[in-house]
Amino acid sequence: MSPEQAIEKRHQLIRDGFCVVDGILDKYFLQELRIETERMMEDWVPPPDFKYQGQHVTAQGTENPIIQKLLDWPATRRALEQMGLGDFASTGGVILLTKDPGEPALYWHQDWMQWNDPMSCSPWPQIIFVSYYLSDTSRENGCLKIIPGTHLKRIPLHDQLVPAHEQGARFIAEDHPTMFSDHPDQVEVCVKAGDLVLADARVLHSAHRNLTDERRTLVLAWHRRPDTVPAYWTDPVPAFIAERDPEAEYPGSRIPGELLRNV
Repeated sequence: MSPEQAIEKRHQLIRDGFCVVDGILDKYFLQELRIETERMMEDWVPPPDFKYQGQHVTAQGTENPIIQKLLDWPATRRALEQMGLGDFASTGGVILLTKDPGEPALYWHQDWMQWNDPMSCSPWPQIIFVSYYLSDTSRENGCLKIIPGTHLKRIPLHDQLVPAHEQGARFIAEDHPTMFSDHPDQVEVCVKAGDLVLADARVLHSAHRNLTDERRTLVLAWHRRPDTVPAYWTDPVPAFIAERDPEAEYPGSRIPGELLRNV
């Protein structure tokens, strides 16, 4: 990426809640990851309540040298540094996420778990998911769907959703009229194998059903940064954050509260 492209990617991540970095994995490491992830999933039997999330196999870099190689991948670190996101660090593990042939869609949700913390209203990203795609994606095979801007702005859908994952969404019916709906503001994030998607944990996202006869695979690594104002930030800091007590403990919550506003 040129310096100008990197800054535009950061602006998109801040504005829309996601961005795509093309071709982050070279063809040799891409193939190595395909082989290793298939090996890791070979004997895995996902629990029935994970049917919307696919295989959902977790792995730590300390226990798998290929996964550690991915977490340390120089091209990713270089891209983050170019974008001014060099203070983001991996949490040390990954999740293998698939859409196998015929598997149902993934429901609408967001992954922020700290909605009582004033940091929830930060206009910059604090926690991001870094997704490496091992397959080309399309609407037909279960591409990602995102509603841009929903990491910063409350929309009616926020208050209509069943809480994510283990708090309810894993147990809903496949024909739930809201959780699997199309939204007029959604965008379909279709990528090529080897591409990288960066997305804010707070943004509303889901994925289409896989209507093809081939598995769609990605490797997701959570990254987070310190609870400080980023060095690149020159706009005003919201009062909620400027007055935040860094020593306070805030109860965790998956449900957006008053900090997510209709602005």
